[in-house]
Amino acid sequence: MNIDRQQVLPSDGTTGTLIGRIWLPHNISGKLSGPTPVILYGEDVYDLSKFAPTVSELLNKGICKQDIDFHRLTKICSIETLFENSFAENGRDYTKPYILSPIDLQAIKACGVTFICSMLERIIEERAGGDASKAQKIRIALGKHIDNLDFSKIVPGSTEAESIKQVLINEGLWSQYLEVGIGPYAEVFTKSQPLSSIGVGDKIGINPISSWNNPEPEVVLIVNRNAQVMGATLGNDANLRDIEGRSALLLGKAKDNNASCAIGPFIRLFDHSFSIDDVRTAEVSLDIAGAEGFELHEVSPMTLISRDVLDLVNQTINENHQYPDGIALFTGTLFAPTQDRDEVGSGFTHKMGDSVKISSPLLGTLINEVTYSNEAPPWEFGVTSLMRNLSQRGLL
Repeated sequence: MNIDRQQVLPSDGTTGTLIGRIWLPHNISGKLSGPTPVILYGEDVYDLSKFAPTVSELLNKGICKQDIDFHRLTKICSIETLFENSFAENGRDYTKPYILSPIDLQAIKACGVTFICSMLERIIEERAGGDASKAQKIRIALGKHIDNLDFSKIVPGSTEAESIKQVLINEGLWSQYLEVGIGPYAEVFTKSQPLSSIGVGDKIGINPISSWNNPEPEVVLIVNRNAQVMGATLGNDANLRDIEGRSALLLGKAKDNNASCAIGPFIRLFDHSFSIDDVRTAEVSLDIAGAEGFELHEVSPMTLISRDVLDLVNQTINENHQYPDGIALFTGTLFAPTQDRDEVGSGFTHKMGDSVKISSPLLGTLINEVTYSNEAPPWEFGVTSLMRNLSQRGLL
């Protein structure tokens, strides 16, 4: 990939508090190589491992950019140097620093059907039994029943929502997706395992058993152990529509595969330049470019979400369910592609080599290339490897 910093960083550069993780090689650190929390400041990348060995612990402790004396931190390299290696067209030089997913020990959770458009597409998947060729006919038939309903004004769990639920039951149109879409409880599932997410510039994996799939561009909230939202980043909750459409019980097969969870490029912490209200009003853009010349551009406004993002956090981490290492919470996607890519009525599905860019002005751009999950680099660096590595590096 030939990518420069302007394509990846937020529109205001390093004005905000941008933290992440990089692989720090032996020849830079003077010690064993390993994953390292970093902060971007000015034109450079600084080592934060003296504050905490993991991003999870860093956020549990709390960090304020204004309180950091950067003269006392170790400068690893320039941002330009980091990006040149991370996005090198001929492959990364593993003796030099490169970007990792910005999270580590956090549980990776995701919310489903939080946008009405994607909720309706889940219903269509369900009724099509995962067969993409049936989707358009079902989409038209379903519209005849629900086009007169204004779902955008429905508050999930409200009395009005319950009334609409009864109307849909009477019409024979009730679905498990409507239950979590307008019912009192949000759908929250485990997207991926701690340390398994990939970062910007990595290849994102699609299970080869799928013939109907798509990216899911989302804002990802970064939450510490005390349920405090510390900041946000971007994510791709890659989904196999045909697999989930066969049965909701196959959600794990549809969602959790090797390299199927991309997060990044960096975590932007809340400070004077960025707040939860910026998340609520964010617009998330998706751009897909295929090798055959196919292009797709979509924009998802977070203002259309049916549940407030803090409600999603509260439904995930609370007195009934704790996460001592914090969570990365995908907030759901508005994107449900219906644009035909090949045959009329076949809809959209990925092809290998697709370039996927997910961007939002204050969060930057997450860029990945699509491959099969069994051809992406296998996930081998888990919690045991991390603990051993940190211990050997004298960081525990």
